[in-house]
Amino acid sequence: MREKQDLPLRGIRVLDFTRVLAGPFCTALLGDLGAEIIKVEPPHGDDYREVGPMKNGQSAMFTVMNRNKKSVVLDMKNPEAGVLAKELAKHVDMVVENFRPGVADKLGIGYAALKALNPRLIYVSVSGFGQSGPAAHRPAYDIVIQAMSGLMSATGSADGPPTLVGEAVSDVISGLFASWGALVALYARERTGQGTHVDVSMFDTMLAFTATSVSRYLFTGQEPTRVGNRHPLSAPFGVFSAKDGHYVLAILNNKLFGQLAAVIGCPSLVEDDRFVSDPLRAEHEPELRAYIEAWSGLLDVAEVIERLEAAAIPVAPIWTVRQALRSEQSVFRGALTDADDARLPGLQLPSQPIKFSAFEDNRVTRAPCLGEHTDQTISELLGLADARISELRSLGAFGKLSGVASQAQD
Repeated sequence: MREKQDLPLRGIRVLDFTRVLAGPFCTALLGDLGAEIIKVEPPHGDDYREVGPMKNGQSAMFTVMNRNKKSVVLDMKNPEAGVLAKELAKHVDMVVENFRPGVADKLGIGYAALKALNPRLIYVSVSGFGQSGPAAHRPAYDIVIQAMSGLMSATGSADGPPTLVGEAVSDVISGLFASWGALVALYARERTGQGTHVDVSMFDTMLAFTATSVSRYLFTGQEPTRVGNRHPLSAPFGVFSAKDGHYVLAILNNKLFGQLAAVIGCPSLVEDDRFVSDPLRAEHEPELRAYIEAWSGLLDVAEVIERLEAAAIPVAPIWTVRQALRSEQSVFRGALTDADDARLPGLQLPSQPIKFSAFEDNRVTRAPCLGEHTDQTISELLGLADARISELRSLGAFGKLSGVASQAQD
């Protein structure tokens, strides 16, 4: 068997000024694959450190989004801290930040300033609406982006209000695109020797994410409408009732429809004028649903799944997060990995989901204590002696948390 190589991003160093979700998710993905992530936090820490749910004083959200990272505390309002940040930027491959547009420049760590110090630097900015345009100044939360991108208007029941997707999807998607953009820039730098500014807009990424809605609008000029738990163009395709719960069914062609009709004991449906094509089935979806649920309403979900799977029909149970994570498939694929953390015995963390045949398994290590790596990082990267670091601490470069480094775990 061919020996696996080290993680593909080993040796890449990232200076991470991000907080909350979108930016930290980006750098977590890079850290999963071996990049050294130096997370720069203000003296009070990333806001996510205080966001519940909490366990043993630790935030679930912070712990998951900041795996595989080091924590350095810098009070960026202090001139000495600003100098340290610029010096650190000389020794990294990437900077990732998700300040509001213009804030990084005011702090002296904007792209232009750091590029002058490190021309090979890849500088990733994640913001609500990008670094330019009439909406660039607007603050953005996930609900704002879902509302303005068209996602909410197309989500929910036909007779109900626009509905929020049950996940902070715009933060996650923009973090994913940011990591993708960072890696594209890294690849380009190998050919050109030059870094670049990667401008990631949550609004833009959500427009890209709503690919099917955008495609339909561009070809028809029609706005996607809310259709609840069914497909807007195909049938039967959606959520259906069984005796003890619900399941999902996905039929997209006449062959599959014929197989379904046979299983539910209504083979004559394939000759019914209302159901002879996918568009017609969608037009007469309520009548078709009645036939299907008359059959499945007499069976438990498990029996529905068994019968339809035996006929090679796309069908699935509707799992909770717990059921998904604990499923045989999830366990086999390693969706969760044990992580050693004395603060959180038995901790498991997710990692990026892609498998590489040539590389070692993803790295999964605990999130750092606040400021845990401040002294170590400044000493190793900048070569400062302990006396100088103590002087900087007394000058307020690290804020008022003079003992943050003592929080480090063995």
